[in-house]
Amino acid sequence: MSANTDRYESAVARYFEAWNAGGPEELAKAVAAAWTADGSYTDPLADVSGHDQIAAVITAAHEQFPGFAFRPVGAVDGHHDTVRFSWELVDQSDGSAPVAGSDVVTLDADGRIRTVLGFLDRVPDAA
Repeated sequence: MSANTDRYESAVARYFEAWNAGGPEELAKAVAAAWTADGSYTDPLADVSGHDQIAAVITAAHEQFPGFAFRPVGAVDGHHDTVRFSWELVDQSDGSAPVAGSDVVTLDADGRIRTVLGFLDRVPDAA
């Protein structure tokens, strides 16, 4: 494993720690550890920047899908300051994963997230 591969894996691990944080204090710490102060998160449903707004998006996802956790799918791939990976939102009670996506992340020199561009690959049908 190259130093860059470790850098990519570490950044993605911190990203999932933020998305799976247990409460407001843990979430705030995890977001601060993963993102730069002016970091951003953009997907089809959100376009936010800064730790507070990113934490709010994560909180909203957990309110919409209580009892779910974000899990990586497949390998982390990266070059230069860019990383891509896929994920699923998994129901902890039955293992189903109604939501899945792919993210492209840019990192700063310290390996913290500057930007996330998220894509939704699978979403549940609207009721």
